[in-house]
Amino acid sequence: MGLIWQGIVQAFEMMIYGDRELYQIAWLTVQVTGTATLVSIFLGIPLGTLLGLSAFPGRKVVQSLLNSTLGLPPVVVGLWVSLLLWRSGPLGFLGLMYTPTALVIAQVVIAMPRVAALTMAGVMQVDDAVSAQLAGMGANRWQLLWLVIRESHLSIIAACLAGFGAVVAEVGAAMAVGGNIRGQTRILSTAIVLEVNRGNFDLALALSFILMTFSYVVAMVLTFMQQRRYRGA
Repeated sequence: MGLIWQGIVQAFEMMIYGDRELYQIAWLTVQVTGTATLVSIFLGIPLGTLLGLSAFPGRKVVQSLLNSTLGLPPVVVGLWVSLLLWRSGPLGFLGLMYTPTALVIAQVVIAMPRVAALTMAGVMQVDDAVSAQLAGMGANRWQLLWLVIRESHLSIIAACLAGFGAVVAEVGAAMAVGGNIRGQTRILSTAIVLEVNRGNFDLALALSFILMTFSYVVAMVLTFMQQRRYRGA
């Protein structure tokens, strides 16, 4: 218990007194996680909506494949992305390995399928009778699409939250493609692993409390949006 309390105290001290390396790690975490989450949302929501509403041959197979990615281990994603970005890989000429961009790519691969799968499930729950009624009243395709998105907005916000949660504390892929390089690719989750391996449990706890605080703030904002929209629905 004393170690936990020491970690909490150290976390506050590091934030209050302005530890430069901590701010650098935290800011990189915000940049990488924020970018990956936004990209996943912009790609995942349209994909999920398309798969949820469109009818085409092999639709169920594609939907099953998308759902299967929900259990994909992040370390496997890190392995495949690193093989693509490695010097001898197909995208090695871009020189992205061990850069923040590589972290974003790996996290998008992890989060985007989750956003798409949950969005797809949400739009598929919208009653077809509502769309048919509006279509009979002369609504065009874009109006129908907007209606479906509005009706499933609670599920879509939950999908965004799931996408963020999938990447904010992710370690395996970040270590594989980023290398946990100080001042370049070290984010809060990989810094915690490093300090645990070094035996600096008090510092690891301090970093974990900071990461949990960041996660809670984002989750609180999205939950507030979800509840507000629910009350206004």
